[in-house]
Amino acid sequence: MEKLFSLFFQRLAQTSTTFVRYLYSHIDWDSRLIGITGARGSGKTTILLQYAKLQFSNSKNKVLYVTLDHIWFANNSLFDLGEEFVHNGGEVLLIDEVHKYKTWAQEIKNLYDFFPQLKIVFTGSSMLEIYKGNADLSRRAVHYVLHGMSLREFILYDKNIELPVFEFDEILKNHVEYAGIVNEKLKIIPAFKAYLESGYYPYYKVEKKHYHEQLLNTINTILDVDLPSIEIIEPFSIQKIKKLLLVIAQRVPFTPNITDLAELINVNRNYLLNFLTILEKAQLILLLRQDVSGLKTLAKPEKIYLNNANINFALANDKPDIGTIRETFFFNQLQVATTVTSAKKGDFKINDTYTFEIGGKNKGHEQIVGIENAYLALDNAEYGFGNKIPIWLFGFLY
Repeated sequence: MEKLFSLFFQRLAQTSTTFVRYLYSHIDWDSRLIGITGARGSGKTTILLQYAKLQFSNSKNKVLYVTLDHIWFANNSLFDLGEEFVHNGGEVLLIDEVHKYKTWAQEIKNLYDFFPQLKIVFTGSSMLEIYKGNADLSRRAVHYVLHGMSLREFILYDKNIELPVFEFDEILKNHVEYAGIVNEKLKIIPAFKAYLESGYYPYYKVEKKHYHEQLLNTINTILDVDLPSIEIIEPFSIQKIKKLLLVIAQRVPFTPNITDLAELINVNRNYLLNFLTILEKAQLILLLRQDVSGLKTLAKPEKIYLNNANINFALANDKPDIGTIRETFFFNQLQVATTVTSAKKGDFKINDTYTFEIGGKNKGHEQIVGIENAYLALDNAEYGFGNKIPIWLFGFLY
């Protein structure tokens, strides 16, 4: 355990608290068991280390951060570590990369049950389903999902300009006022374009020159390393999932013909639908459905998008289509704070009430004429008017 403390203190010394992700303030840190899942590269590790640094600066021996992909766990168990930690006065155990450790759920459950004085915070892949298996943690763990950076967070991280979170319903009513607040602080259009290309994952700041190359490496790691550690899956299936992702990247957004798509990657329909679900859980694609309730979620999606615009740029052979980028951004940001479904007219239905058509600055109302609660989300516009809203404002929802 001494070795683990040494490694922890080294990482803690390198951890900055200048920029803290949005989720940090949403977490109830008083809970005894907290689970945080999210895409690789979104900042889960940093949140754990920032919590340790901000809350235990004068009592570092009471908290310990470990990552379960460390070689130390090849010959040592998580439960034994937790037991020794508690017996030495430890109070908070921060556990990273739980999906890399086969019996993580059972051992965390046992630690929770046997040591009521111990608080545990764990992180894992977005593909992780913490409520499955024999050690169901659903009655014990409070679960949070960490998404990539919003446009608002990118501006704070990149330019050190702090701007408020805007509620969705309030944007609809007060978008002119809110646009004024933002435009007083910076030139929003260039910042928005920079974010679309390379601002969704916090590591962009370290890897600016080779960001898209690093993002491709991240995608490969998700599929080659994280996926097999969570799902029982054959190597040939991973290659087919990669092929499916590339096919999607070349066509997005599109209404899929499941039979044709299955034939293209040489799998049956059920395998294809399972592969789409895996890519969605991995936060690599977004599936737009007619309805997100009940068994209808198992039906084929109405449209398929890549998860965020950065992935569009990373996977594109040429410059990606601007219309695709706009829709991807809107869907990606709205799905964090609202329910997004397909619309009979227009591009998206929000909270089963509001219809949105996405377009450029001069987009007209033709597609939404006569529709109640209909809006245009427009690109290259610093301000809107009436039901015309600058699309970038929807990057301030979290």
